[in-house]
Amino acid sequence: MTAGGRQPDQVVSSLADADDRAAEGALRPKRLSELIGQTRVRDQLSLVLEGALRRGRPADHVLLSGPPGLGKTTLAMIIAAELGAPMRITSGPAIERSGDLAAILSTLSDGEVVFIDEIHRVARPAEEMLYLAMEDFRVDVVIGKGPGATAIPLDIAHFTLVGATTRAGLLPAALRDRFGFTAHLDFYEPGELGVIVRRSAGLLGVALRDDGAEEIASRSRGTPRIANRLLRRVRDFAEVHGDGIVTRDCAQAALDLYEVDPSGLDRLDRAVLGALVHRFAGGPVGLSTLAVAVGEEAETVEVVAEPFLVRAGLIARTPRGRVATPAAWQHLGLPVPRQTAWARQADLERDAEVTLFD
Repeated sequence: MTAGGRQPDQVVSSLADADDRAAEGALRPKRLSELIGQTRVRDQLSLVLEGALRRGRPADHVLLSGPPGLGKTTLAMIIAAELGAPMRITSGPAIERSGDLAAILSTLSDGEVVFIDEIHRVARPAEEMLYLAMEDFRVDVVIGKGPGATAIPLDIAHFTLVGATTRAGLLPAALRDRFGFTAHLDFYEPGELGVIVRRSAGLLGVALRDDGAEEIASRSRGTPRIANRLLRRVRDFAEVHGDGIVTRDCAQAALDLYEVDPSGLDRLDRAVLGALVHRFAGGPVGLSTLAVAVGEEAETVEVVAEPFLVRAGLIARTPRGRVATPAAWQHLGLPVPRQTAWARQADLERDAEVTLFD
């Protein structure tokens, strides 16, 4: 046991996590000009920030949405840097009561940037306080309880709220409409990821050849966070089992070891596909049932695995549940049965079209 009662392996794990966070932080671009990809969002955001700077006013509130790992936190930090303003960071689950939010907002300085990650998980009482703070820059502090409670209005500094969410559909319309600029981050193209991997390799001091960068980028699921993580793992493999130079062969061997296949699918992705094909004959199957079959939470399957699998054309969401497409069977090296849910759905749509226009 160590001081604090933690086991040695827990300490090692914590140190490893801290190292990963430090490495990830060092690879983040610091300014908009350093941001690779997301060209449309970058150009739009540049106008919003430049306009605010010229007027000498805090920028409009900004909502960033998109799957995990695409750079929402990085963009929030860039916004603060471009505005030359300090930044306060919190998360939706950490704001359980209106008092938690009031404690943050009442201590802000003019022009400060407040970043709320997973803003769709802010508690409802705090969410209602946020409406007033975003629009009128004041909060109502309630003194006392019951019939004798009194609400005291408190003016707060003009601030810029940056909210990030992986599930924009869960945001109430009243909150969503109070953001002056909304940006949706898309998955990256392999060419953009290749540039990111080469930039990260330079910052980490990794000897990386172009074919090695292309191999890592092609297996990164369109996500910079995954690309940087795979780069670090391939670097370890190259240093332990090679000469320290990351080539295509080295990257292939390393990523095969870490169970990342040539299409970028990892263990969870293949488990979802395998369950759909082998246990449920291609579906349709409900999300909760599918999650139980692979031993994960439903939210993990929906947020982590599904966006990439749908984008890759391997599964489809239907009103009756998730179904495997012919590409899923082919990816697993299996023949596509004629009577799959996908084929039956196609037949129904074709029959309906014939009936409609016959």
